[in-house]
Amino acid sequence: MFISITHSDIRPVAADEVATPGSPRVEEPSARALHARLLANAAARRLRAAERAAARRDDDAVYWKAACPMVVAKAAALRQAHSLASLP
Repeated sequence: MFISITHSDIRPVAADEVATPGSPRVEEPSARALHARLLANAAARRLRAAERAAARRDDDAVYWKAACPMVVAKAAALRQAHSLASLP
């Protein structure tokens, strides 16, 4: 059975950064902010891997740990591409 919906009862509560017309622009993060986010993501993945390993969920631990080197490599490439100060 086909039902035609002419008026939606769903209304956004606040400005949606992606879907609502007229919402404020989403600014691109700076290279330094993106670098920090990538490193935080890698750290969170390593913590999740450690939690999974402690819970003896080895396949989950391997999954979470496997993505860490890729994320760190992206952060290093970003640091080099934007001439950010080198890490000690």
